[in-house]
Amino acid sequence: MPVVRDLRLLVRLRYFRRLLYVRLLSQGADGVYQVALAAYVVFSPEKQTSATAIASAMAVLLLPYSLVGPFAGVLLDRWRRRQVFVFGNLLRALLAAATAALMIGHAPDWLFYVSALCVTAVNRFVLAGLSAALPRVVDAERLVVANSLSPTAGTLAATAGGGLAFGVRILASDSDAVVVLLGAFLYLCASLGSLRLPPALLGPDRSPGRPHLGTALAETARELLAAVRHLAAPRRREAAWALAAMTVMRFCYGALLVLLLMLCRYALSDTPEEGLRLLGLVLALSGAGFLAAALVTPWAVGRLGPGRWIMVCSGVAMVLEPALGLPFATGPLMAAAFVLGLITQGAKIATDTIVQARVEDGFRGRVFSVYDVLFNVAFVGAAGVAALMLPPDGHSPVLMVLVAVVYGVITMTLARFERR
Repeated sequence: MPVVRDLRLLVRLRYFRRLLYVRLLSQGADGVYQVALAAYVVFSPEKQTSATAIASAMAVLLLPYSLVGPFAGVLLDRWRRRQVFVFGNLLRALLAAATAALMIGHAPDWLFYVSALCVTAVNRFVLAGLSAALPRVVDAERLVVANSLSPTAGTLAATAGGGLAFGVRILASDSDAVVVLLGAFLYLCASLGSLRLPPALLGPDRSPGRPHLGTALAETARELLAAVRHLAAPRRREAAWALAAMTVMRFCYGALLVLLLMLCRYALSDTPEEGLRLLGLVLALSGAGFLAAALVTPWAVGRLGPGRWIMVCSGVAMVLEPALGLPFATGPLMAAAFVLGLITQGAKIATDTIVQARVEDGFRGRVFSVYDVLFNVAFVGAAGVAALMLPPDGHSPVLMVLVAVVYGVITMTLARFERR
């Protein structure tokens, strides 16, 4: 098969292998660090976890992607990408070690969150740099295959890192600090592995006509506003409606995830360890829903069209979410986690398709940057709203019904739009 042949050729390329090695170590360390952070915030026996703490952790993990992400490219076009990998991963190793020290020393929560926020902010530069450097180590003929292999391998590495973190936590008597130190060690290995790449190999090439940094950042902000205006045009109304619907559905997903986290921690388990295992099952089932969406959505979009498929997803959520969630029993809630993953990812795939089809090529990258910001800010905002509404044990029929009503509003709004 041509794809298999191309994969074999890719792994024979020395600098591609080395860049992939840096990606695997970096994203594996991300998986370890994120699981340790979640376990410390939500499932530490000595901490009385609140929905506010969960919302803070989500903000730490996601806001750098939203706020730093659109502007990361401006700086990456000025710094040697190989140096970003060396010093970025070294900085993350030091910051992760500092996070572990703060855990052991029972430092104030705000100091812990600042340290964790810095780790995840640097992560945005490293991931963007890995993608930008790929064309420098692979020929144009096999770039598509490399773009498919590298991010997929990185995602698998992050998943494996999360599994490793669970295992180490059990062996280390539930010590989250030990798990964070493991992440720091992997970040250090990624930094040292980057030294095997020549400094000038990954670019960028020096450009004498490059604008000043402040000018470039201001231009990036203007381009994001231009993308919003582009979406507002009547011809792209379908893309705008799809983005709006997906943003609100992501908000619902975030609120329900916080509710499930609190239920796993208190209402559905007797100990933090049991709650952590239950959370692992919730995430696994939600991931299975994501996989099912990848299989079902192409067929559904082919039969219904992407807009109607989003409408079906929100309608299914409107019905099944309260039906499975309101009993607040473990079995139905696990089924709800699967359904939630399926309908959220199914709607996202359809939204991506609409945006790719309806937005002009010259604006597509900027529109997806706006999409990324909306996607993550909605998730963090949902966690904040849930923090205000949820009782200490997470048992909130009001929030469950409210989310169902929001799904219903999305369904009716999209149905009216489709009729037009």
